[in-house]
Amino acid sequence: MTTTNSADAARLLQSAAAADPTLATRLAEAGIDPATVSGPDDLAAVPVQSKDARVAGRDHVLGGGVPRRIFQSPGPIYEAQPDGDDPWRWREALASAGLVPGDIVLNCFGYHLSPAGAMFDEAVVAAGATVLPGGIGNQQLQVQAIRDLGIRGYVGLPSYLKALIDLFAAEGGTPADMPLQYAVVTAEPLPDSLRAELEAWVPAVRMAYGSAEAGLISYEDGRGAGMVTAADIVVDVCDIADGTPVTTDAPGEVVVSILRESAPLVRFGTGDLSAWVIDGGEPVLTDGRRRLVGVLGRTGQATKVRGMFLHPTQVKAVAAKLAGTEALRFLVGREDHKDTIVAEVVVAAGADAEVAQAEAADLIRSELRFRAEVRAVAAIEGDEVIVDERSWD
Repeated sequence: MTTTNSADAARLLQSAAAADPTLATRLAEAGIDPATVSGPDDLAAVPVQSKDARVAGRDHVLGGGVPRRIFQSPGPIYEAQPDGDDPWRWREALASAGLVPGDIVLNCFGYHLSPAGAMFDEAVVAAGATVLPGGIGNQQLQVQAIRDLGIRGYVGLPSYLKALIDLFAAEGGTPADMPLQYAVVTAEPLPDSLRAELEAWVPAVRMAYGSAEAGLISYEDGRGAGMVTAADIVVDVCDIADGTPVTTDAPGEVVVSILRESAPLVRFGTGDLSAWVIDGGEPVLTDGRRRLVGVLGRTGQATKVRGMFLHPTQVKAVAAKLAGTEALRFLVGREDHKDTIVAEVVVAAGADAEVAQAEAADLIRSELRFRAEVRAVAAIEGDEVIVDERSWD
């Protein structure tokens, strides 16, 4: 549970520091006594914590007691589900988009290993609505369910919603008989051209932004440019060099804090770049909360592909396991509002090219959870193992 009460904040922080030696060290080095903290705003002196540093405290991330779920993200990274109803707090964005109790919502995020499916499942149920756990795939059945059940809401990738709409149209459907009335989309960009296509079929298409650790961070609410920051979370845009909060429209890293019973976050750096929506030299406020312009990119080397992060270290780890391959590189493209992935491999001398390509395809699918077209090439120039060739026009 998140708190803004000063006594609760001190109690939660003391409890968290006692359970997490890494957090205790961070606070001590910043000269902060947990007993004196009245809220997340008192933690500005604490250095920003990267995701890699957070993962290094894996025992704490898994938490104590018996967590409801444990997730495995590529890496592998293991994290426990926070306690409580709607623990990732997405209900706020869903309600703003149009969800009302009694709705049926099609959840097209994955339910296997990673937390995205569970995040929205918990939020929809907490809002008094019903989930159809669609996941990824079985699009024909999902379109049939939209028709049969009169499903009003959708959560998932914008590109996946486009695929469902295309199938709905191919079966003779029109915008007039499309039951979907709202969609909350996230995990990949929503260019204006794709938004226009989606809104021709679904009246309210809202972009939201969050992370596995923090849950909902900001979302489009239809009341202004960009995305309003969510309740019950402290959001800063910070200078990448020194972690100082930025109040202008200069881009910086999104840094968040949440004080809660389980999996608290103290100055956690998401690795995402953003900036504040500014008017007259000051951040624009909605109900006292600032607005982010959206995600402008990443501070590090990770690339988001099909809603999941792909890091060079993961590519190198896979390459090291491929006996018949000397080098591996990913080319990420975009066709018809969908990410494409080509894996280029340099086949080792004396190895069978077809066997090497098949081995690479299988390992990429099992280790990275991507299906990639594997191409044998004579050589790979340069040191980059991920080349992002996408255009978001």
